Amino acid sequence: MKKRKNAVSALVFAVLIGVVLCGCDENTEEGVTAKPVIYLYPEEKTDVSITLDYSGELTVTYPDYADGWNVTAYPDGTLFDADGNEYSYLFWEGVSDTEYDFSKGFCVAGKDTADFLRQTLAAIGLTPKEYNEFIVYWLPKMQNHPYNLISFQTGCYTEAARLEIAPEPDSVLRVFMAWEPLEEPQEIEPQTFPETFQREGFTVVEWGGAQVS
Repeated sequence: MKKRKNAVSALVFAVLIGVVLCGCDENTEEGVTAKPVIYLYPEEKTDVSITLDYSGELTVTYPDYADGWNVTAYPDGTLFDADGNEYSYLFWEGVSDTEYDFSKGFCVAGKDTADFLRQTLAAIGLTPKEYNEFIVYWLPKMQNHPYNLISFQTGCYTEAARLEIAPEPDSVLRVFMAWEPLEEPQEIEPQTFPETFQREGFTVVEWGGAQVS
């Protein structure tokens, strides 16, 4: 296995890999709900422990979170709990008053949402399996609005939902979409994306989102 990089706490507080840096001090709106899933891709069969420090109230977790998740992960992403139950990912849902940054983003027609998400999430670094699961979850909530204002978050999200993972991952990608339905198009400075996220060693990938109004 490749040499471990910085501790995961540093990784999750850093800029979301693949998404432009954005602050949380202006052009913000409150988030209502968050619905992330977490994929684990070790290089070999590995027992993994994850704790979530969330600035809000957890409403649903699957498998049950209790005091943290403890699973056995396989390179293909398959997870097993201590009772031998199989999972594709870890799921949690919560409610918080986190304010998300809309100083940059995209205004997308509802009918174009699927194509936009497919292209954008692929550019950020999600695999087809991951971005298709993202789209299947969010598309029914977004496609029938005339427009959607979309902004991918960084520090606003990772500071509100801090992960501690043992053993420490080599690569972490946390993709979180804040969005707002609109009746009319709205001007917004476009977000730009650096190079696509590169997966090296033990990789953790998370996606989620929040509708802010």
